[in-house]
Amino acid sequence: MVPVATVQPYLDGRPAARFRLAARDQGRVLCHGDGPDRCDFLGARDPWVMEQDGTFYLHYDGAGQLGWLACLATSRDLVHWEKRGPALALGQSGQMDSASASYGVTYRDGDTWHMFYLGTPNTSPPPDRVPWFPYTTMKARAKSAAGPWEKQRDVTPFRPQPGSYYSDTASPGNVVRHGDEYLMFFAAATSHPIRRTLGIARSRSLDTPWTVDPRPMLPAEEQVENSALYFEPTNGTWFLFTNHIGIARFEEIGLDPNHLPPELGNQVGAGTVEYTDAVWVYWTRDLNHWDPANKAVVLDGRNCAWSQVCIGLPTVVPCGDRLALLYDAPGGRSLSHMRRDVGLAWLPLPLVPPA
Repeated sequence: MVPVATVQPYLDGRPAARFRLAARDQGRVLCHGDGPDRCDFLGARDPWVMEQDGTFYLHYDGAGQLGWLACLATSRDLVHWEKRGPALALGQSGQMDSASASYGVTYRDGDTWHMFYLGTPNTSPPPDRVPWFPYTTMKARAKSAAGPWEKQRDVTPFRPQPGSYYSDTASPGNVVRHGDEYLMFFAAATSHPIRRTLGIARSRSLDTPWTVDPRPMLPAEEQVENSALYFEPTNGTWFLFTNHIGIARFEEIGLDPNHLPPELGNQVGAGTVEYTDAVWVYWTRDLNHWDPANKAVVLDGRNCAWSQVCIGLPTVVPCGDRLALLYDAPGGRSLSHMRRDVGLAWLPLPLVPPA
């Protein structure tokens, strides 16, 4: 890990990362379009990976004909994937997951697999059906990583709370056991303005409501969302991978203001746009305390082989003497939410933070 020679400030003053922990990118490994029953014909994104008995299980958001659903693919090497179709179905009208049941984060507890997934009743118009606020955390369980998954309608982990730092987004994140409780590092956001961060929710049981910390894990100025944790036993350090949201003027990222693409992300003011510009990593030795200065860029347009501007959500899993990082991106100079694919990058183990 080395300091970045020149830190380019964001135009609105949001913090930039001073270090790089650059991953080596392998490129696309799961492309959208050929999933069973056209489950991902409009895109594959928001991956979550886990391993059981030498098989890797990847949940990803397949953008299909009915909306975005958590879909399953399996692999023995993280490179060649067999798509198995949707792992979840949409809820009925009036239920919180009636428009999207996506981004399935899993945790194994004994013989039971628990899934915390994103549900929302709101999306953009068809055919894209991009999920929109509120983002809520919902629950399912299974006896195997391969499913089938049973939704637990009687379990409400937590919901967005008006007036809080998670007023519009309280969507699932990485779960770990810490002492006598479970911690979930969930994605939190407000909508006016959109300010994104991570929060910590706590519970002593995976099937009861969680208590959300009154303050976020990181300042909302960090503008990050989603979490994937890795613990490095050689130095006792936790590494949290997340996707960062940047902001830029159209011309800075090669967009012609007179010919803007229809899917542009979140336009902010005249001539500027917000988009996921990088995978960042934060590190700490204490899961309850995170210093926002301890962060580094892992993957962005400088070291991604196929997407020069937009880099989406990360997930990580150890594989031999390397840490595999799977992420989504639209490719080229696109900022689109649609027609994304899943890529693979690598970090050597052990991971070492800067002194």
